Amino acid sequence: MSQVERSQPGRPQAEQVTPPKSAGRRPRNPLGAPGLLGSEITTLLRRHRTYALLAVLAAVPVLIGIAVRIETGGGGGGGEGGPDGGAGPAFLAQVTNNGFFLVFAALAATLPVFLPMAVGVVAGDAIAGEASSGTLRYLLVAPAGRTRLLLVKYASVLVFCLIATLVVAVSALAVGALLFPVGDVTTISGTRIGFGEGLVRAALTALVVAVSLAGFAAIGLFVSTLTGSGIGAMAATVGLLITVQILDSIPQLSGVHPYLFAHYWMSFADVLREPVHWDDLSKNFQLQGLYVAVFGAAAWARFTAKDITA
Repeated sequence: MSQVERSQPGRPQAEQVTPPKSAGRRPRNPLGAPGLLGSEITTLLRRHRTYALLAVLAAVPVLIGIAVRIETGGGGGGGEGGPDGGAGPAFLAQVTNNGFFLVFAALAATLPVFLPMAVGVVAGDAIAGEASSGTLRYLLVAPAGRTRLLLVKYASVLVFCLIATLVVAVSALAVGALLFPVGDVTTISGTRIGFGEGLVRAALTALVVAVSLAGFAAIGLFVSTLTGSGIGAMAATVGLLITVQILDSIPQLSGVHPYLFAHYWMSFADVLREPVHWDDLSKNFQLQGLYVAVFGAAAWARFTAKDITA
């Protein structure tokens, strides 16, 4: 009689020596092991390039706030209405009356170029950077898989979109509170809301801006699957951004403007209306979803059929 049988005589032998077939196995996750996504985000946030990008984004609200402070001497030079009466970025005329508006002014200043450029660098380097450094083959070792790795890469870029947007918003809120008075918020519609509700609107605005970058992130990921050069993918993605921004500013091309991924980016201002206007916001979300679907599928088709040699 075995030692197991002597120690537990009342239990059937099969129950004692035959472990369940599922023992020791982890449930499969559509993004791979949860640690894969966490590791990817951690690696991204530890890169010096990421620190530099976030530092530049955080510096933009500081520069805007200091410039407005010097220009106005801290006085209430702007009106209490919406952004239409002020020059420069939207909401800039209201910053001197309420530093809270620096959040919206900073997002309006960074969204056309700085934020998407940072996202373009990260998205363009997602796959091509691994290929150029010779680590892509090792990331594809089972049980990772190409589809799972691609999803993890895109998820990490989306996380960066949110982090980058929050960095701009938090930096602007801190600088606005330090340099200007803060209090109740006058919406674009002319109504007043409390500062607490204003913070909720600011957080919602940051989320809208992050979602607005999802389509461009999918484009950058697709470009990243086309080449083995990280620098080339980043340059191509940023170049595409500049091209689209130029096309969106040409009145003669107004017929194609609604189909450009950047056309509805500034619709985040509708969050500060009372009530919130959802027309352009909905169009923006639908357009970003279309770009994610099209270029996400293109990236998957290219990456799963690509010959990985590095």
